[in-house]
Amino acid sequence: MPTLTVALDGELDFATAFGVELRLEEAIRQADRVVVDLSNLDFIDSTGLRTLLESQAAARREGVQFELVPGPEAVQRVFEVAGLLDELPFTSGR
Repeated sequence: MPTLTVALDGELDFATAFGVELRLEEAIRQADRVVVDLSNLDFIDSTGLRTLLESQAAARREGVQFELVPGPEAVQRVFEVAGLLDELPFTSGR
């Protein structure tokens, strides 16, 4: 199966999380590796963090590799403050 990249932009928050969750669920069903590109994300809140954590858990259950391309500094700071930089599989490649 292929590698699928899900590129996010704008905001990942309460208003957009459900749609992102559906996109990630579909990608996990169709691929053996899912890369979530956060490089064009402007904002993430706790709902967005939960969405990514739940998607990572779903991928693990399905045996799908799950990776995150880091976002801009402000987005990465949210992961840092939440203590998730070491919990989520960030990759240096884009």
